[in-house]
Amino acid sequence: MTALSQTALLVELEPVVEKNLDRHLSMAKEWFPHEYVPWSEGRTFDGPLGGEAWSASDSTIPEVARTALIVNLLTEDNLPSYHHQIATLFGPDGAWGTWVGRWTAEEGRHGTAIRDYLTVTRAVDPVALERARMVHMTAGYSNSHDDSMLRSLAYVSFQELATRISHRNTGRVTGDPACEALLARVAADENLHMVFYRNLLAAALELDPSQTMRAIAEVLADFQMPGVGIEGFARKSVTIALAGIYDLRQHRDEVVVPVLRQWDVFNVSGLDADGEAARDEIAAHLDTLETHAARFEEKRDARAARLAAARA
Repeated sequence: MTALSQTALLVELEPVVEKNLDRHLSMAKEWFPHEYVPWSEGRTFDGPLGGEAWSASDSTIPEVARTALIVNLLTEDNLPSYHHQIATLFGPDGAWGTWVGRWTAEEGRHGTAIRDYLTVTRAVDPVALERARMVHMTAGYSNSHDDSMLRSLAYVSFQELATRISHRNTGRVTGDPACEALLARVAADENLHMVFYRNLLAAALELDPSQTMRAIAEVLADFQMPGVGIEGFARKSVTIALAGIYDLRQHRDEVVVPVLRQWDVFNVSGLDADGEAARDEIAAHLDTLETHAARFEEKRDARAARLAAARA
């Protein structure tokens, strides 16, 4: 079977996009960022208005939660780059174009809400946050698959679910019910986005199973979260993983495996030789993830034991 061109795939998937756009709009809940921000806690900062300088003691949120909140927000801040990528791939017309606009509007709301919360509650240093935003957005974002529609669909299917988990777990570790409610609301949107993209990729598997299987395998092989360009991301990621907000075990068991199960990748028929090879690579990747996740858990447990002994 000859692989479908990117244009042919866009045309063939248009009815699927329209159906899933209708589904999304029927399930998406209207919400307003201002309702999730405790405005009465706010006070003027130092600067032209002569308020109080930020201090780490202004908030009781744990340091690891602050780190995760900053990573989550800076990730949301690169929305212009994400919009450019999917608008270029999907085009401005029809159901594809409508989805691009809707998705962008919903993602923009996330950044607004999180930033308002962090500023009003003084949870993070606003000067450091703004400087980090300038650096991150100036660099922009692109992944290694930004010229491939199938690979981009595969990537966001995993990434949106990973983002949902990260937001929910970050909310829990803050110890602040208001922040947890806000991030749960954001996570609910991310889940709907994941379902949309996951359903499109499932349809692509039926249209062109071998090419789509290859796309999944390549995306999994070098998967990175969109915040990878954030200054100090490697160090921040380790901190976040040690706190159980998002680690390799969650990535494998709560993101990769459930999405692959929904696509039923190990029972897809009609694969050519390269499609079969790609499926074998996916299976091998799952085994590798299991090994790395178990190793990380052992190291984390040993570290926790050492810290507990030192405190005793």
